Amino acid sequence: MTELSNHRARKRFGQNFLVDEGIIAKIISAINPKPADNLIEIGPGQGALTAPLLERNPGLTAIELDRDLEQLLARKFAHHNDFNLIQQDALKFDFSTLNTRGPLRIVGNLPYNISTPLIFHLLSYQALITDMHFMLQREVVERMAAEPGTKVYGRLSIIVQYHCKVDFLFDVPPESFFPAPKVDSAIVRLAPYHRKPLQADDPELFNNLVKLCFQQRRKTLRNNLKQLSGSYDVESLPFDLGRRPETLSLREFVDLSNQLAHQHEH
Repeated sequence: MTELSNHRARKRFGQNFLVDEGIIAKIISAINPKPADNLIEIGPGQGALTAPLLERNPGLTAIELDRDLEQLLARKFAHHNDFNLIQQDALKFDFSTLNTRGPLRIVGNLPYNISTPLIFHLLSYQALITDMHFMLQREVVERMAAEPGTKVYGRLSIIVQYHCKVDFLFDVPPESFFPAPKVDSAIVRLAPYHRKPLQADDPELFNNLVKLCFQQRRKTLRNNLKQLSGSYDVESLPFDLGRRPETLSLREFVDLSNQLAHQHEH
């Protein structure tokens, strides 16, 4: 038994450790790390991905919240002189401090309980990021990649697709982990647009609009947008307000947001 395998997975950190060598090789191949990349691993856990990543990228930075794991990783990879291990909460971490070695490439097996807030946090640094490869609950990846009109299409789909090109890469079955989670996982690649194909003229209004529309997804746009009506004339929009939010494409949300933004200019 190595000392790493004695670490008990902690429920509060949502820990499930990747143990399937075939899946690990497939993930590394999808990331395709190069020695000069500015690679950041979030939540390295017991180092299942860290070891093969370090072989290809000796200057890897890893951010781990769990102090016990951080100490184990420090010992395990002590002979890697350029390995940069940071014990911190990725949700509160300032990723711009890692920008000194060029654009960031971010990878991680993200705990289910923080995946959505962490992705929103990372999107605030999108200008610094080349791509992100994450292992997430399959349902979260499905939501990110969802098309309009489907049950899983919603706020996460629209915001992530507005900011990034989304590729659902492959599934990871529960038996690839120890302990085996009760859910399926999947790998997603998010590549932030440095020039967005669709541009919201008022990004804050766009975010608020999408959030409002999906607070009650069964209601019509007219009902959901009532909360905006104090300062906007929603009824005058050249838009079918009887539609449900999940039927609108990303382009239609951007158009709707821009029409509302232009009302304020006049």
